[in-house]
Amino acid sequence: MDSGMISKIQKAKRYAQEPERITFTEFTLTFRGDHDTYQVRYKKGQWSCQCAFFQQRGICSHTMAIERILGPMLHQLEEEKRED
Repeated sequence: MDSGMISKIQKAKRYAQEPERITFTEFTLTFRGDHDTYQVRYKKGQWSCQCAFFQQRGICSHTMAIERILGPMLHQLEEEKRED
């Protein structure tokens, strides 16, 4: 492995330990639920899901699950943005 690649790997490890460098603005994922597969989206701090429950209530098990997985990072970044 060349020295340039080693340097990039080391930098990636450092970046991974500094999540404040990352700001999620938008992403879409596929969530395989018990009954169907749905597109879940995060855009500018807001979640959305294609499932009927989300359409009625504005929240669902799919968005709640993803928020539990990514929530600490998303909330930390949103708080830091408010402080700036």
